[in-house]
Amino acid sequence: MKVPLADLHAQYLSIKDEIDSAIHRVIDSSQFILGQAVSDFESAFAREHEMPHCVAVGSGTDALHVALWAAGIRQGDTVITTPFTFIATVEAILLLGAKPLFVDISPDTFTLDPGLLERTMTGRQIGGILPVHLYGQAASAQTIHDLAARAGIRVVEDACQSHLAQCGGKYVGHFGLAACFSFYPGKNLGGYGEGGAVLTNDPALSEKIRMLRDHGQSGKYRHDFWGHNYRMDGIQGAVLGVKLKYLRKWTDRRRAIASFYKKELAHTGDIILPAEARDVYHVFHLFVLRTKKRDHLQAYLNDRGVMTSIAYPVPLHLQPAFSFLGHRRGDFPVSEQVAGECLSLPIHAEMSDEQAGYVVAVIKEFFKNN
Repeated sequence: MKVPLADLHAQYLSIKDEIDSAIHRVIDSSQFILGQAVSDFESAFAREHEMPHCVAVGSGTDALHVALWAAGIRQGDTVITTPFTFIATVEAILLLGAKPLFVDISPDTFTLDPGLLERTMTGRQIGGILPVHLYGQAASAQTIHDLAARAGIRVVEDACQSHLAQCGGKYVGHFGLAACFSFYPGKNLGGYGEGGAVLTNDPALSEKIRMLRDHGQSGKYRHDFWGHNYRMDGIQGAVLGVKLKYLRKWTDRRRAIASFYKKELAHTGDIILPAEARDVYHVFHLFVLRTKKRDHLQAYLNDRGVMTSIAYPVPLHLQPAFSFLGHRRGDFPVSEQVAGECLSLPIHAEMSDEQAGYVVAVIKEFFKNN
């Protein structure tokens, strides 16, 4: 049996008529940059997260960069984040001339360890905190918010993998000045190309981000300050507007598959299954287990038609791109251990019960033979 990590073609076929019609409406209108399809999506995405303001941009990286920029992060500021994330999190900090300060993760949730965060903040001048809601699970958002609020530190949430995720009954985005999302095609809500968005409760911040995404314009050829081009394409807005209507249903299916995996793989070999914190609603962008036999298990699954991935095999503090920060192996031991053991199993709304059962059977077979 073949079990892909994701099946975007099957997803497209399930909503083909709606997608095709939405794309053709954009083409007929010739509103190829921003336009009605994008503004309609912005309104709908904000409503889904119970937020008043959404600004659509060209990618998740754009969202991170423009949100930090609008929040006032400047050259020389120190911004706390995690070394266990996609590189865009740290690129957004560095593009503003700020300095990333890493804090290790919890081994259970793979997100910022609040205890380590508090110790790292003590006695330092911190410009901002950029927590990552990783794999679909919200970081300890309320705790981070409270720590930051007491110290007067700005928080911008990296929610690029966590559409509709919740912490304490509140959606991601309610714990910082803004929350940043990616609509890369493989995300729970993915476009047919690049796309991103920023959610915020602050109308002034929303307006500033809107202007920054369009070269600082307040009107045609009136530039109140310089910005950049972060605009979303009209076709991406149309596609995302259609797919957003199905996101809750697709999320329920992801959670059902995750529940099946956790039940069937409990007490299998040395596997450590992903934890879902008590007050968190995990949307399972990825289902990531840990095993010391990761590389052998991945090869075994691949040989039997089960596609997997590793996110992320090298934490950022050990990447050549960030060697100038001066970190060495051992500086963030939990991130390093998880990077050597993590494996993402197939999980997507189009996955059948038979495919999920086959994945479990192959994993059990591996540990029986090894």
